Amino acid sequence: MYPKLSNTIQQLQWDQINNDGRKSNLQPLIDFIQQKINNRQEINLNFICTHNSRRSHLSQVWAQVAAAHFGIQNVVCYSGGTEETALFPKVAETLADQGFNVFKIGDGNNPVYAIKYSDNSLPIVGFSKKYDSFFNPVSAFAAIMTCSQADSGCPFIAGAEKRIPVTFEDPKVSDGTPEQAQIYAQRSLQIATEMFYVFSKINK
Repeated sequence: MYPKLSNTIQQLQWDQINNDGRKSNLQPLIDFIQQKINNRQEINLNFICTHNSRRSHLSQVWAQVAAAHFGIQNVVCYSGGTEETALFPKVAETLADQGFNVFKIGDGNNPVYAIKYSDNSLPIVGFSKKYDSFFNPVSAFAAIMTCSQADSGCPFIAGAEKRIPVTFEDPKVSDGTPEQAQIYAQRSLQIATEMFYVFSKINK
């Protein structure tokens, strides 16, 4: 891991998540991953939100990093939306501030970003797409619904082996306010903490 990212991870307190229902919300994701490990199968996780612009990308990135941190093999994380928009620039900026190497590899209305957590890791590719895009898996994956709108708006996800709601508040509410940077950083760290909690519970 890059040193700045390692410092960010060291500040996470995933062992202190309040048992206020949040742990029970995360347990189905833990169970899905553990079952795949036990059966020696690949673990495909598709994080889905309405626009695939904020929460789903943060979840995808942090889940991939958490898997690497705990040495969980054969994990590939994806993201998608009920519609295609663009990865919101503040998300890329927030991840860079927290220690990732983020660089744009494609311009246009829907830019493509490469997001790296270490020099020798494959980059996580970030761009907005529908959840059933050719870029994403078509079967044997968990659909993790990161916003309530997507959860209620997508009653059926074709090919999903399991559907798991793990919703987060949208940092978009802070756009254009003096609190924007703080809110995006907080949401990113909350998602990071919960993804690290999930992978900390996996027995290899």
